[in-house]
Amino acid sequence: MDNPRHYFLWDARSFLLCSVVFSFLELSLCCPKECSCEHLLVNCTDRQLEEFPSGIPMDTRQLILTHNNLTYLPSVDLNLLIDLVYLDCSHNILGNSLEATFIAMPLVYLDLSHNNITKITSATFYLLTSLVVLKLSDNPNLEEIEKDAFANNTGLRQLDLSRTALTYLDVTTVSELPSLRTLGLSSNPWDCYCPLKDLLKWVMESDIYFTDEENLTCTTPAHIHGELLKNTEKHINLMCFTNLYERDYIFLMLVGFVIFGSGTVVAWITGVCIVIYDRLCGTSEDDEDEEDEEPPPPPKPKKKEEEA
Repeated sequence: MDNPRHYFLWDARSFLLCSVVFSFLELSLCCPKECSCEHLLVNCTDRQLEEFPSGIPMDTRQLILTHNNLTYLPSVDLNLLIDLVYLDCSHNILGNSLEATFIAMPLVYLDLSHNNITKITSATFYLLTSLVVLKLSDNPNLEEIEKDAFANNTGLRQLDLSRTALTYLDVTTVSELPSLRTLGLSSNPWDCYCPLKDLLKWVMESDIYFTDEENLTCTTPAHIHGELLKNTEKHINLMCFTNLYERDYIFLMLVGFVIFGSGTVVAWITGVCIVIYDRLCGTSEDDEDEEDEEPPPPPKPKKKEEEA
């Protein structure tokens, strides 16, 4: 006769297994109440969300969170979506909490435009090896992108960095992307001084398609303000011939003028002092010579010859 305890254990294990299966099925089939779901697409557009929606089906391939008030993306919840290839988080308030957000996700399309990102580091997108399209435009406080920020995104074909606060970008950040075909750099306050020389040269020589190219201009220095980056070669070569800025030449000219003027004044004062000294010393010596000279004795009167 079979042991009743054996049947009890077997039923308990079956129940747990069924619970797990039903839980996964529920996660796969449910839809967040704030969003609309269709096939493998979850759309949470303009729902005034302040937190990442819970209950997103695990087989979701496209997730749209645009026009909300999200300030961060929870890494655990996001990385449970192991099939997610399309993520639109534009028009939110995302800041610099993206450092460990994307972990081995198969994302192909990522839109982080119109947010509050200030810096992109080499670790931000390092694990997104499948990324093809990345949009970072319209982050008005984005001032720095580290040199190797996209080093591991070798499949990147479209990159948009337009309308940010970037004044400088290391040329290797974009020039070493082997698959890059479209690049947005327009409407940024570029400082077209010597440190940006290599990027300017690459822009002029590259066959990359630059979006909104008519607004790809310099902000400083003042004499080429508004000049297209591709037309700045003459100015850059002149400015960077000896690796000095124009203001450095002006400073050196002022220093030279001050030194020349100071030397002239010192030489003139020294000459005047010498002349005065010579004159004073010469007058004293003449007076001493006159005092030293004695008048000659008067001539003795000749005696009258005695008459013979």
